[in-house]
Amino acid sequence: MTTEQMQDLAGTRLAPYIQISAYLIGKSREGGGNMFRHQLDTMAILIDYGYIDSVLLKASLVHDILEDIPEFNHNILLSMDFESHDVYKLVMEVSRRHGESKPEFLTRIRESGSPSAKILKVADRISNMISLGFVNNLEFVERYINETEKYLLPLAAEVDHNMNRELSDLVSSRRKYLQDFRDIGSREPAAGR
Repeated sequence: MTTEQMQDLAGTRLAPYIQISAYLIGKSREGGGNMFRHQLDTMAILIDYGYIDSVLLKASLVHDILEDIPEFNHNILLSMDFESHDVYKLVMEVSRRHGESKPEFLTRIRESGSPSAKILKVADRISNMISLGFVNNLEFVERYINETEKYLLPLAAEVDHNMNRELSDLVSSRRKYLQDFRDIGSREPAAGR
C-alpha cells in the first residue's frame, strides 16, 4: 500500500459502520462464527487486495444487515455520514430482493451491477468460501462450490485477476476437502459387522 493510499484510508471513518454491523453479532453462520465477524473479514479482504474506497469499505461492513435483520431501521444507515446514501445504495445492490432466487440475484449483479457491487460480492464470496472449510453439511458445501464456479468465478475474472485466483484456489481446495471427506466415509466399516 502506498503512502497516499494509507493517508486516504486514515481519513475514512469506519467506526460508525462497525457499530451498525454489531447488530449481526447474534446471527450465526453455517461455517461457524457469526455474521459480525464475516462483515469485518469481507472488509479485510478488500483492504488486502488494495481497495480503499471509503464507500466500498463502509458497505462491506454492513453488506448483510438489510438481508439478515429485516426489522433493521434503514434510516439509521442513511444517517451515518455524508456517504451514507452511497453506502446504502451499494448495500441494496448486493442484497437479494424479495422473491429473487439466488441464481437471479447473482446473475443480476454480474449483468448489471456496478463495479463496486461486483468487487464487494467477490470479496464476500472469498470470505464465505474460507468459512466453508468448517462446514460439515456436505450437500451445502457441494451446492455452494457449484454456485461459486457457475456465478462467482466468471464475476471474479471480470473484476480482479488476483481475487479470481484466490477464489479459484478456494474452489479447488473445497472440492478436495469434499472428496476427501467422502473417501473417508466410504472406507469406514459398516455398523454392526
